Amino acid sequence: MVAALMLGMALAALDGTVVSTAVPQIVGDLGGFSVFSWLFSGYLLAVTVTLPVYGKLSDTFGRKPVLIAGIVLFLAGSLLCAAAWSMASLIAFRVVQGLGGGALQGTIQTIAADLYPLKERPRIVARLSTVWAVSSVAGPAVGGLLAAYADWRWIFLINLPVGGVALWLIARHLVEPVRERGPRPQVDWQGALAVFATATLLLTALVQGGVAWPWISAPSLGLLGASAFCAAVTVLVERRAAEPVIPGWVWRRRTIASVNLAMGALGLLMVAPTVFLPTYAQSVLGLGPIAAGFVLSAMTLSWPVTAAYANRVYNRIGFRDTALAGMGAALLVLLAFPLLPYPGEPWQPALIMLLLGAALGFFQLPLLVGVQSTVPWAERGTTTASVLFSRQVGQSVGAALFGALANAVLAARLGGAGDLDSVSRALADGSSQDPLRRAVAAAVDLVFVGAAAAAALALLALLFAPRRFTVLKERQPDV
Repeated sequence: MVAALMLGMALAALDGTVVSTAVPQIVGDLGGFSVFSWLFSGYLLAVTVTLPVYGKLSDTFGRKPVLIAGIVLFLAGSLLCAAAWSMASLIAFRVVQGLGGGALQGTIQTIAADLYPLKERPRIVARLSTVWAVSSVAGPAVGGLLAAYADWRWIFLINLPVGGVALWLIARHLVEPVRERGPRPQVDWQGALAVFATATLLLTALVQGGVAWPWISAPSLGLLGASAFCAAVTVLVERRAAEPVIPGWVWRRRTIASVNLAMGALGLLMVAPTVFLPTYAQSVLGLGPIAAGFVLSAMTLSWPVTAAYANRVYNRIGFRDTALAGMGAALLVLLAFPLLPYPGEPWQPALIMLLLGAALGFFQLPLLVGVQSTVPWAERGTTTASVLFSRQVGQSVGAALFGALANAVLAARLGGAGDLDSVSRALADGSSQDPLRRAVAAAVDLVFVGAAAAAALALLALLFAPRRFTVLKERQPDV
């Protein structure tokens, strides 16, 4: 069963990294350079906004049908992407993929909590984390090889055999207890639509603000205002719903609310290494794309290792204190980044990333395992989805916030001209002036200070959590 879960997770994990290296070939074939960023934004939006919906559906109808439906939808989207005839159609089909990807991410984590007892769960979750680590390293290489020696469409077609095997294993081997027949479940479709609309408007404003249009502009203000209105409508709808998609108890229970806020802060700080470190490695250190990727991959190598051993710590001091120790160490590591010499050696940021991954392995896994253990089976899908949703929203907020921060530093350093993307392109084209490199270094240094502030917010959020999580006796739903 672990193999099936890992294959299912690999579908979602590989998707973003494989596509990224094939963008030049895709744009050369289909055109649409001005909107190609939506290949990633559209997928991210679809995954994020569907997480709460799939979480509630898995609690209502069971994990297996939701996961199977998600895999089928993801594979259908992959097949459609391979047949795309224009950039617009490819973006639309990437959204279809994302609608399936939302089911994969949340439901697989929930199934892992269902199938494996608390003592074994860290090992299983660490294996799932390893899938993400391997994908971050192997994905760009696989995507580049397929685009260079085959055709970019194989990037999507390769999902079919992997997903087919995962689908067969899950359909054959995943057995859920048969629950008593009760009243017909009421699906809160109005709430699902309201959550979908609110998250879509908000994330579109965050992802495209400062990129497709200025922050202070009619599109940004309109989207933010519309998302605020839809959020108010969502609250009203969910209060009246018999089975709300996002129940009020997700935020009324101190443990879950604190973990959600802490995981949102984690998503915020993760933008610094994942988005800005590759730019730093290429623009400041002068590394190529592959070498820059290896600098970042140091974090993904140490993260699963410490996560696998996190249970030895939280069994002694508790989930919250283990997470506090991990994030406290991450805070110090993030503050160490601006102290690196200019321009420095590649091993220096790689060491920072290695230490950061080790610290965060003691943060994320104890919180995820801990919060899953505080709720019964019928609430576990919703709880898991709320945690992952909070992290995804944090990443979107972080990308917008830190992007604006970096561009402000560059504008100040370069006399009001240029942003991070244009400066990086100028350096890649051979404009290797030292002032440009120093400006990028200063911008990324400040972003890491901002990430340290996000780590401090995570620590503050955890201080409101109870020191000892109330772990429920593990049992399956009534049979």
